[in-house]
Amino acid sequence: MMDREQLMNTAVGAAVEAGSAVLDICREGDFGIERKDDDSPLTKADRMAHELIRKVLEPSGLPLLSEEGQEIPFAVRRRWKRFWMVDPLDGTKEFISGNGEFTVNIALVDNQAPALGVVFVPVTGELFFGDVCHGAWYAKHHGRGLAGTVSLPFDGKARAYRVVASRSHMTQETAAFIERLRAEYPSLEIVRRGSSLKICMVAAGEADIYPRFGPTMEWDTAAGDAIMRSVGKKLVDPSTGFELRYNKEHLLNPFFIAT
Repeated sequence: MMDREQLMNTAVGAAVEAGSAVLDICREGDFGIERKDDDSPLTKADRMAHELIRKVLEPSGLPLLSEEGQEIPFAVRRRWKRFWMVDPLDGTKEFISGNGEFTVNIALVDNQAPALGVVFVPVTGELFFGDVCHGAWYAKHHGRGLAGTVSLPFDGKARAYRVVASRSHMTQETAAFIERLRAEYPSLEIVRRGSSLKICMVAAGEADIYPRFGPTMEWDTAAGDAIMRSVGKKLVDPSTGFELRYNKEHLLNPFFIAT
């Protein structure tokens, strides 16, 4: 059985390997785009990243729940105490558009809560990773490994109140929430980002809040949520005040506010 450090190192290695393969496909430009049942895009990069991550995580002996994996009945999942939750390519629309704001997300979920998480940005080499027992860090990955590792959150600088919002999925409810915030913070700034980079910005102290009043799945948030919890921040369901839970029967998240 792998210890906590080995699990983190394995997850980091899986994310970086998958990210490298995604970047190769991005450079080739042959995305092999298909459509899922919900009309969201699926690319060759999604499928390849899933398979690479599955192989790297397999020696841990823990089950895997991936956006691009086979559907696993709740009757089976409900018996899992610890498992990997993976989004092999978060921000597929950003990947297709070529703006670089897509990530590889890997989380270890323990008793319905994310315990550690890794978010890797293939285009920039940025790596966010956190363990709720030990803290969170930021680093850059180069060909020979990680460099410039620093603790999260970054040292704060005086700036306007900053709201981060989805680049591709802004809803009327989210826009209305932001306007209510503007009454309290007249000089607030809105920053648009794709994928789980929004959650990472809040965890890193580069944004103050990320309101999401639109649909997300558990694999979209689990890794970023682990990093948030590692720095004492939360993703909260505004209707209940409780933090998000994972491995529910239905994997759709409630609306949430990250702060």
